[in-house]
Amino acid sequence: MTLAIDIKHRLGTFLLDAEFETGGGLVALFGRSGSGKTSIINTIAGLVRPERGRVTTGGTVLVDTARGIFVPRHRRRLGYVFQEARLFPHLTVRQNLLYGRWFAPRAKRGDDLERVVDLLGIGTLLERRPGRLSGGEKQRVAIGRALLADPRLLLMDEPLASLDEERKAEILPYIERLRDQSKVPIIYVSHSIAEVARLATTVVLLSDGKVAAVGPTAEIMQRLDLLPLTGRVEAGAVIEATVGRHDDSFSLTELRSRAGLWMLPRLDAPVGARLRLWVRAGDVLLARSAPADLSALNVLSGVVDEIGPNDGPIVEVRLDCNGEAMIARLTRYSVERLGLRPGTPVFALVKSVAVDRRSLSGPMMAKSEADADAADA
Repeated sequence: MTLAIDIKHRLGTFLLDAEFETGGGLVALFGRSGSGKTSIINTIAGLVRPERGRVTTGGTVLVDTARGIFVPRHRRRLGYVFQEARLFPHLTVRQNLLYGRWFAPRAKRGDDLERVVDLLGIGTLLERRPGRLSGGEKQRVAIGRALLADPRLLLMDEPLASLDEERKAEILPYIERLRDQSKVPIIYVSHSIAEVARLATTVVLLSDGKVAAVGPTAEIMQRLDLLPLTGRVEAGAVIEATVGRHDDSFSLTELRSRAGLWMLPRLDAPVGARLRLWVRAGDVLLARSAPADLSALNVLSGVVDEIGPNDGPIVEVRLDCNGEAMIARLTRYSVERLGLRPGTPVFALVKSVAVDRRSLSGPMMAKSEADADAADA
């Protein structure tokens, strides 16, 4: 389903002037605090009436100021999941879910409850009240309530922001299942690069109320010119990989990607499962010759594709590893000492325990992430 935005709106001294168009999947509105993410999602929801512009989804016009169209928010058929779950404390989980179903068109109030409950893994919670739920469980129920309203679009405004790391690890696999198994497109607001790298199909990068870039997640994250906006400290690359085998004797998992083979602490994912890795630039070392007798298990060959601005002590270097991009953060001294230039053959080294498993996307259980944390300790 296509979402098209072209709006201009002033909020105090802040001017939102955004235009973009995206397809289905999970679209992340990504940027620093104050970049306009929540203002855009609230405009889609009908909570903000823009001074000028047009919003359409799936061919349905929600806003067109030139024609005087502003569909009331209760008629837009959009689901909204906030930072806080906002469940009714006096109702059970089942009753909270069924409340959402009342907002679905009569013809579509079918037997979706069981499907949504299974999708979000909340079958054992149905008779509890919100006060007896963890933060992650509350958010899963809030997502289920929004889905049962049969929305044409699901809006999620930093749904993990109020959760600790353990609760985030609990809920992330369910958002992935929602992205992959549900037919409902998702607009997901976040300023966490790890969340975006793990979840997003498409990224809309925002800065000071304007759209700086739109494109597939891997493409946006590898662009060196966008690092001032995506964050140099957290810079990295998205790697698509497949589980090749498990080495039970050493509790390792082998992943296969275009860039080469990866070895990671044992993952609870079946052979053949497709995963997404987030490899941070600060965890990548470069060598001009093939290294030997070292502890790092991941050694990938490639060529230097681009070198970022080198007017400071730190430089980002993008590599082409058999068509897969990786980014390394080096000192300017190291770049000069190694004689790195576009086209220079290199070897990239990444320690197995350095790969951010919290950003691993795929059919894994939170248990595997906890086990990996223990291995790092």
